[in-house]
Amino acid sequence: MKIAFLADHLSTFKTYKDSTYAMIIEAAARGHEIYAFEQTDMALEQGQVQASASRIILTGAAGNWYRAEAKVAQPLSAFDVVVLRKDPPFDMEYVYATYLLELAEQQGARIVNRPGAVRDHNEKLAIAQFPQFLAPTLVSADMARLRAFHAEHQDIILKPLDGMGGTGVFRVRDDGLNLGAILETLTHHGSVTIMAQRYIPEIAKGDKRILLIGGEVVPYCLARIPQAGEVRGNLAAGGTGVAQPLSARDLEIAQTLAPVLSQRGLLLVGLDVIGDYLTEVNVTSPTCFQEIRQQTGFKVGGMFIDALEKQRN
Repeated sequence: MKIAFLADHLSTFKTYKDSTYAMIIEAAARGHEIYAFEQTDMALEQGQVQASASRIILTGAAGNWYRAEAKVAQPLSAFDVVVLRKDPPFDMEYVYATYLLELAEQQGARIVNRPGAVRDHNEKLAIAQFPQFLAPTLVSADMARLRAFHAEHQDIILKPLDGMGGTGVFRVRDDGLNLGAILETLTHHGSVTIMAQRYIPEIAKGDKRILLIGGEVVPYCLARIPQAGEVRGNLAAGGTGVAQPLSARDLEIAQTLAPVLSQRGLLLVGLDVIGDYLTEVNVTSPTCFQEIRQQTGFKVGGMFIDALEKQRN
């Protein structure tokens, strides 16, 4: 297959932990042709969605791990599959990219994950579609409502709807210290919608990343355990990743969501689960492939490429 990756520049990858790198290495080992392009390489010209993409040749070297050939403009439909792996921020440029990708689908391109589904599943708000797995949650820009939520639950988490890597996440305990300042900052004085959730003490045991691939559940999750003094388990915020088998509750959540999300065109999804509760549904560029493989031997990258090949066939 000709597989194109829409991602950030490959030179920015931290190869020891990057999940897109794991996908590329696995695909290349199977003999697939690898191409890469960035969001700004796409264009709609004469009614056709194109990308200036480089063929990627793996060098096997530890440092300069790839060689990029000269970019060639070609329609996205010329590839067997385009893998959408652009990291957030999910800003308007990202939204515009999904519009172009959706048009490319109409022209015969196969995009994973489907751009319309990515756009329709805000990674924070999508959990509301599965209320049976939610901790008490409020989504609002109204500071009075948010204050009342804190008064009811005493210990809460506040976070923006467009953050990643734990950015902008605050815990407010029963003393309400700095609640006003945090609400003013996150809501821009009541003009921006945010999420409030009851604090889940099981975060001390880790924010579990559970991966769904092609409607199937990866049998191991990565529990991202906060460092001392932190409430965020995100690896980007200094959390420590510990791979472990899924619990019965993890499986219940994952097996309920997997077929639903797969049917919507989301081949790869990363669920975030704290304790018994679903906290996020990650659809842009879910990670943790390499940490799970390094600690358990389970080849998540292989499972992903299997799903791509199955879908193509």
